[in-house]
Amino acid sequence: MSTLTENRKPAAVRAKAVPAPSVKHAEVPAIIHSASIHPGSLLSISDLSLEDVASILESADELEAEPAIRRAERLFKRRVSLLFYESSTRTRTSFELAAKALGADTSLVSAQSSSIEKGESLKDTGITLRALGAECIILRSPFSGSPYLLAQETGLPVLNAGDGMHEHPSQALLDLRTILQRLEKNGKVSDKLLDGVTVTICGDIFHSRVARSNALLLPRLGARVLLCGPTPLLPETAAGMSHNVSIERDFDKALEQSQVVMMLRIQKERLAGLSVDLEQYTSRYQANAERIAAHAPKAVIMHPGPMIRGLEITSEVADGPQSGIEQQVKNGVAIRMALVLRAVGEAAKTGKGKGR
Repeated sequence: MSTLTENRKPAAVRAKAVPAPSVKHAEVPAIIHSASIHPGSLLSISDLSLEDVASILESADELEAEPAIRRAERLFKRRVSLLFYESSTRTRTSFELAAKALGADTSLVSAQSSSIEKGESLKDTGITLRALGAECIILRSPFSGSPYLLAQETGLPVLNAGDGMHEHPSQALLDLRTILQRLEKNGKVSDKLLDGVTVTICGDIFHSRVARSNALLLPRLGARVLLCGPTPLLPETAAGMSHNVSIERDFDKALEQSQVVMMLRIQKERLAGLSVDLEQYTSRYQANAERIAAHAPKAVIMHPGPMIRGLEITSEVADGPQSGIEQQVKNGVAIRMALVLRAVGEAAKTGKGKGR
């Protein structure tokens, strides 16, 4: 298969099916209400009240502005483990930088460099990390619901760094911070803060945990969310994810209504045999300079990464003046500092951070 570049695109992309999740989406709600889930955990964006969201945003502002020497005393020598079953650049690095900026000691465990490769279960890996002194675990997993299982079995605060096609709550928070900054929305966090703002999310919605978390969060602050993409990547049922979420198949029409445009890549690793005609896809759904100038000349352009330049977005748009993509990456560190501090701080209050 040809490499995806701006000058050379294959007609279609296929991918093998990924393993079925060990915890199904339908099972997650039953686990959420377990008394053993640590209050410092963030497993779903729906776990947060608007007051919680406001507190996290305020903490991110405070930590970002704080002198580095003072900030490093916050969690001095506390132990934070990163458990990553999937590859990651932005999320893993920003969580690690966030924890270290607070003075914490971090350890990275990946599937390729641990007993996970030998078949060790998530439960046993988590219990091992707890026994070794971990006070918080940051988990990235291909299996939806895994963070709930880990939080329940270890009693530690667990931060969901992306679980399968389910959610990516920290990404939704950093996206919200970026939107508020770019649109200069400085008011109190409330269900009216984003009144009159339309956010279009375009691309592979079906497989996107980022789209799901944003669609759950942004309407709670008053935003209207439009989902855009071809039917195989955006089933009609997606409109039921949250209130004030609807589907618009015509990308140009969606752009004309939008103050914010969030592009998503096609997740070929999760397509499970579906095929997508990429020439047709780029013609209908690519964010390119001509399309943006014609239909959304003032909109903020966002992308959670990784980007496939020349497919869902061109370099001219990704690197242009309307782009908030680099700002999203920077905001990732501030938001994740706030989340790690919240998690380990709650551990100190409850006495549950160093085992049960």
